Amino acid sequence: MGEKALLIIDMQKGAYMEAPCFDAEGVLMRINQLGEIFRQAGWPVFLIQHNGTKTNEFIPHTPAWEFLDELVVSPTDIVMSKQAHDAFYETTLEEELTRRGVRELYITGSATDFCVESTVQSALSKDYQIVVVKDGHTMSDRPHLSAKAIIEHYNWIWELLIPTRGCITVQPFEVLKASLSQ
Repeated sequence: MGEKALLIIDMQKGAYMEAPCFDAEGVLMRINQLGEIFRQAGWPVFLIQHNGTKTNEFIPHTPAWEFLDELVVSPTDIVMSKQAHDAFYETTLEEELTRRGVRELYITGSATDFCVESTVQSALSKDYQIVVVKDGHTMSDRPHLSAKAIIEHYNWIWELLIPTRGCITVQPFEVLKASLSQ
């Protein structure tokens, strides 16, 4: 199956500035714990950082662009910049994963309905084995739906997606923690 990698998408201050994100502290705690499990196992941790220069948001080297202070970042982590919702679009992510022999992606981050969703769909079309961390992604409420409802909806959709040659599962953190720590 190949190596595993953890993708941490857009856990940046700008995603948390305007409105509170659902279960923000819990999601961050779970991401930090997964990061530690991956680092100890020698699996790569990718921190994907949105550069919104084109849309005049998340401008590099501004507070909105910075990672959350509570996010644990190790010198061994691979930090990548992206300019679209999809972490693969016009980035070197696929090349970096291939170089490391990674075929299994554990996906976490923000925002569920934009960058996490786009990256999940893109990874699926590239035949990766995908594990979405069911309680490892977040977002704020939208004008027409609560963040909790949208997160539940996307977890349901991802569980039912028909994969190409890869596969996709949605697993809660505690299940993953137990299986990855063995």
